[in-house]
Amino acid sequence: QVQLVESGGGLVQPGGSLRLSCAASGSIFSINVMGWYRQAPGKQRELVAALTSGGSTNYADSVKGRFTISRDNAKNTVYLQMGSLKPEDTAVYYCNAGRVVGAARDDYWGQGTQVTVSS
Repeated sequence: QVQLVESGGGLVQPGGSLRLSCAASGSIFSINVMGWYRQAPGKQRELVAALTSGGSTNYADSVKGRFTISRDNAKNTVYLQMGSLKPEDTAVYYCNAGRVVGAARDDYWGQGTQVTVSS
């Protein structure tokens, strides 16, 4: 099992910045991709950013150039630096850890952290 604990959400004004953190513990040795997803009220959960164990990144078009995903291997922590925030970025943000073996994938999720962008 893998445990994920997010932190760093909150209320921020449009144009502001926030950094989300996700601390991973447990059987993380075989995790090969970590990412951030978000879900706004009435919408489906969507991928925001992902980072593979090889260092490749993938971003949603809506956040490219504004958000950056990174990791600190020594702390088993993944970060999402969010800048130039917009009201449409308001959502619950979830940390995800994926174990991909061939066509199979196991997913682990954090509890979510609320990000609200409002003046």
